Amino acid sequence: MKQIIMCIGSMLVVMGCAEITQPEQEVVPSASDAAEQRPVARPTDATIRPPRGGRTIDQLDTTSAEEKRAAGDAGRAAQAGGAGRSLGRTIASLGDPARPGLWIETPLASAPGRGRVVYPRNGKAVELDLIPIEGPKTAGSRMSLAALRVIEAPLTDLPEVEVYSE
Repeated sequence: MKQIIMCIGSMLVVMGCAEITQPEQEVVPSASDAAEQRPVARPTDATIRPPRGGRTIDQLDTTSAEEKRAAGDAGRAAQAGGAGRSLGRTIASLGDPARPGLWIETPLASAPGRGRVVYPRNGKAVELDLIPIEGPKTAGSRMSLAALRVIEAPLTDLPEVEVYSE
């Protein structure tokens, strides 16, 4: 019986060592997997990340007042000039509040790029990154905290917005 226990113990030790010494194998996506994956916008190096444990709107919204003003001005200018192609209307909820920047994740966009969102209730507009997500065109969208603040949409509502691509 002692020999069986020692044999099993030795096998467990050897198996444990084998797992430790085995190098990680990199998983390379196939061409079909790569075609299904869509790139996502990444914050620039200049983007300030919210502090861990941030709880207030001002702590989580690290987009500077100048960046918001510029995005709002660009959105208004594009709106006044009729620039861009309408992608449609969508119901927008607050996206990840800890994710910095001006962006909207929406099934209305077919490719990442620049665009603008208009809040018809007050006419305010913001220029932002369009990030495509899977789902039917009628599915809702998620907007950044900073973008919702620029268009002055209520953060706890589900505002309907118009989305335009450049």
